Order: sequence, then structure tokens, then C-alpha cells
Amino acid sequence: MTDATSQIKETISASDVVLFMKGTKEMPQCGFSSRVAGVLNYMGVPYSDVNVLADETIRQGIKDFSDWPTIPQLYVKGEFVGGCDIITEMTLSGELDTLFEENGVTFDKDAADKIREANG
Repeated sequence: MTDATSQIKETISASDVVLFMKGTKEMPQCGFSSRVAGVLNYMGVPYSDVNVLADETIRQGIKDFSDWPTIPQLYVKGEFVGGCDIITEMTLSGELDTLFEENGVTFDKDAADKIREANG
């Protein structure tokens, strides 16, 4: 196991929700990362962010770890959920709410409903 792999495993097991992204949740540095962080922030989801731009080994390591070629990547309870398009679809369909509920992740249901109303 590489250092990157062990660091990634440690990170995703330390927090219920982890977003590997370009930039930080306070200052995303790409539109796709900004969209996913924006959804999580708006819904009040407590999550850890990992800025892949700060460490090239993590940037490549997370792609290898998940076998997913793009950033951002969202993990819930240690499981890879998806990237920007998947998270957007899951938010609009209500699947993300269900995933959070099934995993005991707190979020603002009213905020999630407002996202769907605004994009419906």
C-alpha cells in the first residue's frame, strides 16, 4: 500500500463525509468542486475537505484509489459516491438525502428541498 493510499484510507475513515476537491470548501478553485462544495455547504452537511492541489500524490492517488478519473470526489462513510455530475443528479432526485439519512449524516432537509425547487 502506498503512502497516498494509506493517507486516503485514514482520511475517509476519520470523517463521515469527505470531499476531495480542487481548493477548499471556503475557496474552491474549479467550477466542479465549487458546485459540490456549494451543495454540501448550503445543505449544512458537516464534511472534511481535502485540497488535492496542495499534494500531487493525493491528487493522483485519489484517482487511482477510486478508479475515477476526475476531481471532485465525494465519500460518505468511507464509500465513494461520485463526482460533480453524479452528486448534482443525486441532489436533484433526492437520492443524496436518502444516502445521508441512511448513514446518519445530518443535513438541512429544507435547504435540500429549496435546491430542488430552484432547479425543478
